[in-house]
Amino acid sequence: MRRTLLIVAALVAGAVPAFAQTPKRPNFLVIVADDLGFSDIGAFGGEIDTPNLDALSKSGVRFTGFHTAPTCSPTRSMLLSGTDNHRAGLGTMAELIAPNQRGKPGHEGYLRPEVASLAELLGANGYRTLYSGKWHLGVTPEQDPHARGFQHSFALLQGGHNHFGLGASDDPIKGATYTEQGQRLTGVPSDFYSSDYFAAKLVQYIGETKAGPEGDKPFFAYLAFTAPHWPLQAPAETIAKYRGKYDAGFEVLREERLKRQAELGLRDPSKPVHTATYPRPWASLSAEEKRTAARDMEIYAAMVDRLDKAVGRVVTELKRTGEFDNTVIVFLSDNGAEALDIATSEMVGINRLDDNADNSFESRGSAESYIAYGPGWAQAATAPSWLYKAYATEGGTRVVSFVSGRGLSAPKGIAGAFLSVADVVPTFLDLAGIPNHNGTFRGKAVEPIRGKSWVPYLTGRADRVYGPNDAYGVELFGSRALRQGDWKITDIGDGRWRLFNIADDPAETTNLAAGEPERLAQLTAAWDAYAKDVGVILPDQTLYRP
Repeated sequence: MRRTLLIVAALVAGAVPAFAQTPKRPNFLVIVADDLGFSDIGAFGGEIDTPNLDALSKSGVRFTGFHTAPTCSPTRSMLLSGTDNHRAGLGTMAELIAPNQRGKPGHEGYLRPEVASLAELLGANGYRTLYSGKWHLGVTPEQDPHARGFQHSFALLQGGHNHFGLGASDDPIKGATYTEQGQRLTGVPSDFYSSDYFAAKLVQYIGETKAGPEGDKPFFAYLAFTAPHWPLQAPAETIAKYRGKYDAGFEVLREERLKRQAELGLRDPSKPVHTATYPRPWASLSAEEKRTAARDMEIYAAMVDRLDKAVGRVVTELKRTGEFDNTVIVFLSDNGAEALDIATSEMVGINRLDDNADNSFESRGSAESYIAYGPGWAQAATAPSWLYKAYATEGGTRVVSFVSGRGLSAPKGIAGAFLSVADVVPTFLDLAGIPNHNGTFRGKAVEPIRGKSWVPYLTGRADRVYGPNDAYGVELFGSRALRQGDWKITDIGDGRWRLFNIADDPAETTNLAAGEPERLAQLTAAWDAYAKDVGVILPDQTLYRP
């Protein structure tokens, strides 16, 4: 760990403090992938063709301890607010509010006006603010990204959509709703594909604002993909690149990725990995089931491939406009890989999504299909961790992430400290030389920032971001966790606390609760204090559990 920190310090020592000292403040670009697995891109052990993300990550710092909420909109609320999702209004997702949570503070299902968004903070301090992609933080005009500080925005308001744009509507009740500069659109172009279009819009905004009267201002840009979230859909020519790539099955893929992670220095091979559990092992599937499952993974890989190419176009535009060398880029997934299998799900709402779809083998991946890839492939994607999206385990919350950009040059590094998505706000403010608002913005009280700046850690002035006594809690859909130093308690939603030493057992393989009753009691008390502080209301129904 000490060696890693020294490498990271060498990366940015002198460069980061200079951000606040030079007249030209840094640009910021946040790129969010939707349901991307920890091991999906090449730089994190994957086999998918992701040269643009790999190049960015290897030129900067790859994080192996970056954590989010267990699902998408709670993570996005923390990313933009710097506070806990329960304080930001996303104690649960808008689509999945339990009866006992409805109408309760912190469980509104949209980004509350009582938080100052990162776009509002940077915009008020001389930044041009640009947005393109999935919003999922409210569907009304006053909740639109254009109303929350993004001066130039193209947004999908809901959490998901047909990636080819079918079913678009200016009424959020009737279909996927898109807005530009806060105005609802009746549809999208006939050649729409989500990753391509979201990147194209951001490229447009970067170029237009650079050439306009705002061109001398630094920018904050947020590119929020919906890939590779289901429905799994991709252009046929990209799917064809992966034909036959996954015929050996998900167990083999998981082992291959674990091996590459060790070779890349992303995990310590002496420490245990969590044993994956499969409803049906690959060997038990029929020949036709294997053929279909392999095709689904081919489509998923194509979505990640296409996302990477879209990122490449944004990087090209940054270089064309002369902005690249002054831009800090943070990339992350919003949660662990999605294990849901729509075809077998019994959850109300989910189990009807594919009713009118053509999921024949020939149609899979097209605009007319509606599929997901299930727990087998998801556990390859979250390797070496336990479980996946919707759980407060490491598999649900430890995600692929890196920082790259201005001043981050050779030597390259891997940083293993525990980090939170809520840290992005204070880190960017620190780099831009903007004071913490301390709970007041534009003359009104707002939620204080709970995240912590990475600058002391990345410059070698601190050996961690969160101290050994800092308690960091998370809850969603009744699955809970609390991290304090190297220790963690985890409840997967069954009401049972498990205790892990994450330093020795990062994959949560050995429950130490029986042998450490005092530590378990200490962390449980810390959880209770956290839950009271942020206003956790445990749901009285299980609404989402892959």
